[in-house]
Amino acid sequence: MENMNNIPKEKFAFVHHGEQISDKKFEDKPIGYFKDAWIRFRKSKASVVAAIIILCIMLYSVLTPLLITSHDATFMCSTYAKKPSRVTWLRDFGIATGGVDRNTNEAGYIKLVAIGAGAVSGKGEAVSLKEGMDSPYQPILHTGAPYVQEMGKKTTYYPVKVDTYLEVGFLYTDVEQAEYNKILAWQEQTGIQVIYPMVDTRNEYCFDPEDANYWYKTKGKAVPVSTVGGNAKSLSYSEDLVLEDNYKRNADGSVAYFSYTGGGDQNTAQMKIRVLYYNYYRYLYGSEPNYIMGTDSQGYDLALRIAGGIQMSLLVAISVSVINFLIGAAYGAVEGYYGGTTDIVLCRITDILSGVPFIVVATLFQIHLAQKVGAIPSLLFAYVLTGWIGTAGRVRTQFYRFKNQEYVMAARTLGARDRRIIWKHIFPNTLGTIITSSALVIPSVILTESMLSFLGIIKLGSAEATSLGTLLSDASGIWTQYPHLMLYPALVISLLMICFNLFGNGLRDAFNPALRGVED
Repeated sequence: MENMNNIPKEKFAFVHHGEQISDKKFEDKPIGYFKDAWIRFRKSKASVVAAIIILCIMLYSVLTPLLITSHDATFMCSTYAKKPSRVTWLRDFGIATGGVDRNTNEAGYIKLVAIGAGAVSGKGEAVSLKEGMDSPYQPILHTGAPYVQEMGKKTTYYPVKVDTYLEVGFLYTDVEQAEYNKILAWQEQTGIQVIYPMVDTRNEYCFDPEDANYWYKTKGKAVPVSTVGGNAKSLSYSEDLVLEDNYKRNADGSVAYFSYTGGGDQNTAQMKIRVLYYNYYRYLYGSEPNYIMGTDSQGYDLALRIAGGIQMSLLVAISVSVINFLIGAAYGAVEGYYGGTTDIVLCRITDILSGVPFIVVATLFQIHLAQKVGAIPSLLFAYVLTGWIGTAGRVRTQFYRFKNQEYVMAARTLGARDRRIIWKHIFPNTLGTIITSSALVIPSVILTESMLSFLGIIKLGSAEATSLGTLLSDASGIWTQYPHLMLYPALVISLLMICFNLFGNGLRDAFNPALRGVED
């Protein structure tokens, strides 16, 4: 020890004398509750992606009615019902062509080609089927290699992809003479032909008097024939084939463009005409038929109907969530904080209400209340009657958990009132659970509302509005033939369900006070 005390001072040296060990500055800035929650929420990539998808779906429901200016959600064209998506400027890229794949026999294939040929032959002049294939009104988009199938006899089939909007072809319609004159003026102004020669339905060569697409002479099962030489001779398909027309002729031999059906003066006289419906649609509505998601089973624009269904579903779900949040939070806070007799009485009330089947309540409300207040308010009443019970139970549990904590006892000792203790000290600790449960109520309500409207218990389908469940219900019997009617609404419901659940999980972690300030 003595030797150590005698060590000279100059033998000692500072290891980091005059050096700055670290340039890191330690700061302690307070972080707000919601800012801290936002920091934690961002760490959950699944929740962030889910929130973005939910936002996109909401924007779709709001922006779609604004972007589609050619018609609104109440516009319906029954002639184009159940059609797939079609957008004119995308057809050249092979997208949204309105096409479906079919296999047709020779007579059916000639009929399709003849639609284009008939559109070219606007004044009754003869054209070949090759000219019909080059027509802009030709419904055949693509033809595969024909094949022969033996079913008793050999039959040739043609695999084709058909534009279902152009496939409608020609239709008969009744108009007043004033309207007929308007169409003629529009034709002259635009150069687009709408009215075509009438078909002679009185002779034996008209296969179906109601089908305006059989403008050529046929025999038997719609097989085209030629009567040159006096005898009807069956014709087979070839590009150079020229079909013999079966147009109605006037006394001077010219083709007739209308049939007088009776009554009225020169303005109101009723006339039957034959129109190329694609151009007639353009005349009536001022644009070509463009439906980005196709049309529903009645002829409404499916994209607009889905946008309306999303708006209705979210409106109902968010309204129910907010109302249940307010009622459940207040009810559960009183239960959990005061306990004792108050808790027992309030619990018995919730036990009684929870025993009432929701589907029975919703059905009774729709039968007796919907006629007075409307379908949506009566549905809200059915949800609110018992929907807040789950939130109240969670809040009650959280209050029992936190009301005896030291900070609560300290606040009570310092003279804080019950209302301040409930809402200032205990309630913030329950926010994570409440917000999570409220967010998870939204997909539950959407699913239940869709189920009720799918089953027909509630009626939410009208010209002004519809629901996703109603769209699924309308498609349930025909979705195998028209899969787009089921696909789009089901996809939206699935995304909403999955994303709201992921979003709710992210909120649960974000608002959990136990994780505040915790870094991964």
